[in-house]
Amino acid sequence: MKPAYIVDGIRTPIGNFGGSLSAVRPDDMAALVIQELLKRNPSTDPAAIADVILGCANQAGEDNRNVARMALLLAGLPTSVPGETVNRLCASGLSASIAAARAIQSGDGDLFISGGVESMTRAPYVMSKPSKAFGTDSKMYDSSFGWRFVNEKLEALYGIDAMGETAENLVDQYHISRDDQDQFAYESHQRAGRARDSGRFSEEIVGVPIPQRKGEPLLFAQDEFIKSETTLDVLAKLRPAFRKNGSVTAGNSSGLNDGAAALLLASEDGLKQHNLTPRARLVSMGVAGVEPRTMGIGPVPASQLALKKAGLTLDQMDIIEFNEAFAAQTLACVRGLGLEGNDPRINPNGGAIALGHPLGMSGARILNTAALELHKQNKRYALITMCVGVGQGYAAIIEKV
Repeated sequence: MKPAYIVDGIRTPIGNFGGSLSAVRPDDMAALVIQELLKRNPSTDPAAIADVILGCANQAGEDNRNVARMALLLAGLPTSVPGETVNRLCASGLSASIAAARAIQSGDGDLFISGGVESMTRAPYVMSKPSKAFGTDSKMYDSSFGWRFVNEKLEALYGIDAMGETAENLVDQYHISRDDQDQFAYESHQRAGRARDSGRFSEEIVGVPIPQRKGEPLLFAQDEFIKSETTLDVLAKLRPAFRKNGSVTAGNSSGLNDGAAALLLASEDGLKQHNLTPRARLVSMGVAGVEPRTMGIGPVPASQLALKKAGLTLDQMDIIEFNEAFAAQTLACVRGLGLEGNDPRINPNGGAIALGHPLGMSGARILNTAALELHKQNKRYALITMCVGVGQGYAAIIEKV
């Protein structure tokens, strides 16, 4: 197989639900990061891009009808450049990037843009049609997050536990304390706050112009979900969010957020033809299915599969990224892989508990962040992992170039 390389990556700041990006359409967000990616790599011929593959978990609103194609056209790419949108829920952005890498490895092209986008704020309400004329059995759902239009047969087989309930299931299975969850969440906010304040994230962020009722647009340029001022006392006072006597809270969970990310991937021929310098090489990937009620443990078998394919061990990983859907979920995976919760390799710049989790974007963000961190630390390998709703895990290993 041909090697596939990550050349560059860029993302928007991550916005709060109803926050700074609430007035920005997802297709416009995705177009912005594609434009910026090409601007940062001026030797790249846009017409040479074999495909644009973006992840998006909703696709029920302004991100409908193949948002990847819409975004690339809005970004000004030639109409000859195709686009595809993939949906693997929380891992959509990572899945899209791996799809691009696979295409390179199989010789389908030399230059690809991958990434992901999600506006959970602008996700629409969706309503079913009645089962018969003038029927009254229509159902309406908020498509921002969670189950909708559930198949009764699937519910009978596997249940339809909410994401927070699946985290509580892991709390029970792995005997994870509330204190451990809050401590992990606190440290995530601290690490993300340090990364933000030191300018670490500035190399991967493009500001988003936010139109104002009067005057010039304001530039939204920093992640706004991070709460580095929080304390363990504050986190300890939060009520359980999913079970009356549970331990998963809003404070030790990721948020509902908005954002977009794009990566430039190339083959060796693509690097030479467009005078590009690679940042990292894709080594291997692994995807696995698990019980839907404990979907958060998915990164464990996925990571084991990726390591096996690469012929590497967990000890050889210099950076280990867990998305952090929930502190309980991450700690279950940490324990499932035989790691310690305070392992310095884990999420050195924080994770989704602090940064937020725009579903389709997160995997692409983590992939780029890990590649940058390998260079910052002058290390070799990074393991990137995501848990996925309805019971899956996704993992990838990259090597610094």
